[in-house]
Amino acid sequence: MFERIKKFFKEVKVEAKKVNYPSKDELIGSTWVVITTVVIVSVFLGIVDLSLAKIIKLLVR
Repeated sequence: MFERIKKFFKEVKVEAKKVNYPSKDELIGSTWVVITTVVIVSVFLGIVDLSLAKIIKLLVR
């Protein structure tokens, strides 16, 4: 049992060395893309939500 666990963690260590991590500049650029996308989508969904709420209020009256 413990041998299997040790083998697993050794394999994890080997695989972790193969990972190609992004540079600091790439990471910062990707972060800005994600933040910008989230802001744009949230504004869009907020506008859609308000519009649908007004339409439903008009229909319910």
